[in-house]
Amino acid sequence: MDIGGALANARSQAGLTITDVSKRTRIRETIIRDIERDDYSACGGDFYARGHIRAIARVVGADPVALIAEYDAARMPPEPDLAGQNGAGDRHSANGSGPATGPITLSGITAAEIFRPYLPVDIRGGRRRRRRAGSLALVLLAVIGTLTYLLASGSSPGPSAAQSRPHHPGTAGHHPARPSVRPSASPSAAPAIVPLVPASAAAFGPGGTSQGDNPGLAGFAIDASDATAWQTFWYATPYFNGQQSGTGLLLDMGRPVTISSAQILLGSIAGATLQLRVGNTPVLSSLVPVAQATDAGGALTLPITNPISARYLLIWFTQLPSDNFGSFQAFIYNVRLTGTA
Repeated sequence: MDIGGALANARSQAGLTITDVSKRTRIRETIIRDIERDDYSACGGDFYARGHIRAIARVVGADPVALIAEYDAARMPPEPDLAGQNGAGDRHSANGSGPATGPITLSGITAAEIFRPYLPVDIRGGRRRRRRAGSLALVLLAVIGTLTYLLASGSSPGPSAAQSRPHHPGTAGHHPARPSVRPSASPSAAPAIVPLVPASAAAFGPGGTSQGDNPGLAGFAIDASDATAWQTFWYATPYFNGQQSGTGLLLDMGRPVTISSAQILLGSIAGATLQLRVGNTPVLSSLVPVAQATDAGGALTLPITNPISARYLLIWFTQLPSDNFGSFQAFIYNVRLTGTA
């Protein structure tokens, strides 16, 4: 059964209408109908088609992983067949019946034997041994010459350094004091910057987690997979239909940490305006903005110039990007944080 048929069958077994699925996934009914007919032209590309299949499958109780794998397999280009490309260059046996499997020979002599060095192994080894014997003889002659020179130049040693140094009365045993050097105390090592893993994630609205968009998808933003995402609701305007100031995703680090940078993988369409807010209380007024971005999309890095210790981190959208279908929606596929624990 194809993907569309599997989704339609699962929806029917779940007792849901296309309108029910549209309300739960925020995907337009026309797109859902097209997908059930295996028509993905209105999805806007493979990236969004996978997201729609995943969202619909979760609502109707189908396996999204298997369906997306089937979708990718159907669109994967066929691997080139190299089996027939070797025929022109194959070597054939003498009778032309098939490719030759052994080394090429000429009158019973292989190519390796033709290009083998002429000298036998024992002769080459004998020459190496004679060269080493000659080198040792030269070294021995040099040592004998050095000893002969030293014996001929005289055996009496010169005056010692102590005897040749002039003696000054009253200064015997006196040496100038050396300045003492104390090792400076090494500065304390700065805390190491390490990856920080959130303990949990929750959809967050102006009134807290009780007003967040798609709360059941929040965990996909921190599952270390770029194929799954948390997404906002679909809105008719980039400013949430004028009904609220924003929407976002709240990350609970489990304990206070110091965050130095955040990498956020958004949807591919730019146009989002967002803030990075931190604090120790999961209340919007208590979460302080430490970084922000405008016209954002794709991979976004937010360096925090003034890191502060906090337990909660809020990715807060104040403007949503277009989805190219007349609606507005934001995606967070992954969040990677660094700092000190």
